[in-house]
Amino acid sequence: MPHNLSAAVGPAATTWRRLTTVGAALTAAGTLLVAAATPASAEVKSTCGTYICVATAFQGRDYVQDITVTTRDGLPGTLRAFVGDYRGSKANVSQWRFVVNREIRAYPRLAVCGGLDRGGRFIENHCVMIP
Repeated sequence: MPHNLSAAVGPAATTWRRLTTVGAALTAAGTLLVAAATPASAEVKSTCGTYICVATAFQGRDYVQDITVTTRDGLPGTLRAFVGDYRGSKANVSQWRFVVNREIRAYPRLAVCGGLDRGGRFIENHCVMIP
């Protein structure tokens, strides 16, 4: 019986074993990259004013993922979202999700706000406070 295991099983088996090992290593590396790219679970906080509701998904006290502004009566208007240096607006909708994905520092608390305008008139601003 040969001492070299590769010679005993033949070159095709050795090549197959190497490909399997490389494939397993690439799969493991890909899994680590996906796990590293996936953000930790976010907290969601929401509150309603007279005319609009504002919800935000955030991580910790500094990272805002998104802001969702919804009219309470379901009628469209110009919805606005603002936090720190982020400003966004969307016209003629009754609900909109603004993707922020930004770290914003404000101490001791961060105000994440939404607003509603209709017919060129300011209706309401409402804020969610992140502790």
